[in-house]
Amino acid sequence: MDILKMADVPPAVVEVTATVLEAIELMVSKRVGAVAVVQQGRLAGIFTERDVMVKVAPSRRDPETTTMADVMTTAVESASVETTPGEALALMVERHFRHLPIVDLEGRVLGMLSIRNLLESRVDDLTRELDSLESYLTAD
Repeated sequence: MDILKMADVPPAVVEVTATVLEAIELMVSKRVGAVAVVQQGRLAGIFTERDVMVKVAPSRRDPETTTMADVMTTAVESASVETTPGEALALMVERHFRHLPIVDLEGRVLGMLSIRNLLESRVDDLTRELDSLESYLTAD
């Protein structure tokens, strides 16, 4: 299955100059746990709920004046549309993160995949398999 079909499209995106407060407001309004941070239209970083807890709150930074450039994670892993759901899940589990931006060849953000997206899809697949097996076993 195409991971873009599982992802949040369009993704929640903010510019590198956006404030923490703007990013948090967007995450709340879209009900997501991360935003992609872009510069000149290309992925520059990611800002997550965890960044709020680890980088903003303990240091008592002002969310209204602190910019994404100050607190975003810049060593961001990303996926392409060719990445399989299994590869994405393995990467996310191995590296201990819950959000994976999907980018095109130029680095433009196409979607944001969450581990929840992947797990919900897997549960749906397993449920269909179980239903199919039950139908097969109970058929005359």
